[in-house]
Amino acid sequence: MKKSPMSLLKIWMIALILTSCSKAEKVETGSASLLPYYEEATFTPIWYEEGSLPADFHQIPEFSLINQSGEEITEKSITGKISIVDFFFTSCPGICPKTTANMTLVQNEFLKDDEVILLSHSVTPVYDSVAVLKEYAEEKGIVPGKWHLLTGSRAEIYTLGRDAYFAEEDLGLMKSPDDFLHTENFILLDGNRQIRGIYNGLNTTSINQLIEDVKTLRKTL
Repeated sequence: MKKSPMSLLKIWMIALILTSCSKAEKVETGSASLLPYYEEATFTPIWYEEGSLPADFHQIPEFSLINQSGEEITEKSITGKISIVDFFFTSCPGICPKTTANMTLVQNEFLKDDEVILLSHSVTPVYDSVAVLKEYAEEKGIVPGKWHLLTGSRAEIYTLGRDAYFAEEDLGLMKSPDDFLHTENFILLDGNRQIRGIYNGLNTTSINQLIEDVKTLRKTL
């Protein structure tokens, strides 16, 4: 049976719509597979094409801290690796037990991957000595070499937390060096020590997204 010009027009329009939808889905999927960069405390995402990142883009600076095994951990320890970072203290009765439990999920997911490491900075380093951190690590099933519990200079840890990782959410509020640093946020770094994500360490959905984003970054190493 010969189709009328109107029927042919309808078929052509339907085909055009389906083709357009297919292209849109591909573009959306491709965009979603790329992780943004972050360079300031509002965590406004910025996307860059490969090789176009500015030379002076925000990067975690030099630091020197000590882990639960008494080993020095510096910026060189994390360069070339994917790092997941948070801030805690061993005597915390509130959010820390939950964030530690969720960080354990991340640890176990990447336990055999030497290119993924975890850094938990003590915000009460005077109390959280190497011995205290080691005991805490043993109680929580924290694997040495994979997950570093860090202590050291309070000033250095707080400067890293506020000025380098932008870990707190109290945007616009002035903080003095004496103000306590306390946050449930996890920060994701790539191999160049640049921030690629922030996640609520209390939220299971957010943790699952973190794990997926680590896998995405892992393909770029």
